[in-house]
Amino acid sequence: MSHIAPLVPDNAPFSSAERAFINGWLAAYYAPGATAESPAAAAAPPAEEFPWHDPSLPMDQRMELAAGLSMPQRLMAAMAQQDCGQCGYVCHSYAAAIAAGSEKALTRCVPGGKETARKLKELLETGGAPVPATIPAAPAAATVPAPSSGAATVAAQFRIARLLNRAGSAKDTRQVVLSLYGSGLCYQSGDSVGIVPTNCPATVAAIIEALGADPNTDVDCPDGTRRALLEALSRACDIGRPSDEAVEVLASRALDPDQSQKLQALAEGYPGAEPEGADLLDLLVAFPSARPPLQELVSALAPLQPRLYSIACSPLVHGGEVHLTVAAVHWERRGRARKGVASCFLAERATPALEMPVFVQPPVHPFRPPKSDDAPMIMIGPGTGIAPFRAFLQERRENGAKGRNWLFFGDQHRATDFLYEEELTAWHKDGLLTQLDLAFSRDQPERIYVQQRMREQSVRLWSWINDGAHVYVCGAMAMGRDVETALAAIVARQGRMGVGAAKAYLAQLGREGRFVKDIY
Repeated sequence: MSHIAPLVPDNAPFSSAERAFINGWLAAYYAPGATAESPAAAAAPPAEEFPWHDPSLPMDQRMELAAGLSMPQRLMAAMAQQDCGQCGYVCHSYAAAIAAGSEKALTRCVPGGKETARKLKELLETGGAPVPATIPAAPAAATVPAPSSGAATVAAQFRIARLLNRAGSAKDTRQVVLSLYGSGLCYQSGDSVGIVPTNCPATVAAIIEALGADPNTDVDCPDGTRRALLEALSRACDIGRPSDEAVEVLASRALDPDQSQKLQALAEGYPGAEPEGADLLDLLVAFPSARPPLQELVSALAPLQPRLYSIACSPLVHGGEVHLTVAAVHWERRGRARKGVASCFLAERATPALEMPVFVQPPVHPFRPPKSDDAPMIMIGPGTGIAPFRAFLQERRENGAKGRNWLFFGDQHRATDFLYEEELTAWHKDGLLTQLDLAFSRDQPERIYVQQRMREQSVRLWSWINDGAHVYVCGAMAMGRDVETALAAIVARQGRMGVGAAKAYLAQLGREGRFVKDIY
């Protein structure tokens, strides 16, 4: 069984010597022949498998799989298992850095949120097996650079956020176009773009008002910069998910004992603690006696993390720009309208010619079009999961690839939610898309999803896989779990094997780079 160590991308902001050192460290970390004293042995279980490294598994199951192993493994199991890069590491290296003490922040895991942060804190507080001295600190170079780092983060110019849904849709999905001309930033199909957003101005203003503070007061920010309070809360602090440390600061400064007790219960994650899912403004409104010194509160907030979006175009077609497929997130809680930080920044607040810091994040797994132009390609990407497959198809068209292409796409309603309909139907008509299977869940009384279309095509799917097809899945976590379950059942039935053997078959395809997921 081969294990390929990840490499620092060529566009990372390091010298050749620094890059060589980090790549050497990673090679040692993932070395298949590691001894008991080596970094890989310290960080990997004996069989060098990470059975918990599956985003479809709930936290308790992942922790059970890592039970009894060393601290780095248990820390890794507490993470969201997406290797999304938003934390500035991958799950392996973030866990190693925390275990070694070189990374103190426990709130970097964006998809894991508070659940991950609390579990990491619990593991460190309760202790366990001593951390071997040979576990290397993940180098600072592995972290996602802040916007001020220059080389890794460049200024892209916002062009447009074109609505992809038609009138009457319940969704707000945008094709966001960013210009890269003059930036020097390059990308490949399968890469993601990291967006450094700003928080909602209305929410920031309401927080400053609730604090009774001067927006021009200078404060030290979680990212190490010093800014005016307004700028700090807009660009440097996570106000949507206050860290437990920030909630503890509020609890320690609350003059009302009952409010202090409720805040402490929230900080410690007690079941039923209210207000559930509170942002910073919720806490300030619910607990008016909690007004800590500004610097104390700001220092306790987590830094605002970048958000990653799959690139929805090929550089062979749109080399001077990137296209993103962004679902603007809106919801209501406790009578107040809420908005997704980055999605609504892009869909609603960004204006033409606005410059924003961005960076390219290569995939950890080989989420690229097949290297062979003759290899068949099966793509399963409902909703915004269509993004990388639009890029893949553009690339195959541009390269003149002869391999067959099959897309499963779905959304709510065909009339309003068929994203990129004109392109996809044209590609199907001219043969670039050999097969296009659609699942619009709410166009009939019973809900129909892409996994049902897969089951209907079981025989042909199995034939394509036997012909060497590469299978890609992109989209939301629940969909990814259901699709993998459906695919395992198809393999079991068509391959005349047990479900366990079918899962092992898919795992082997994954090791060969022929079954790859981009789940968020």
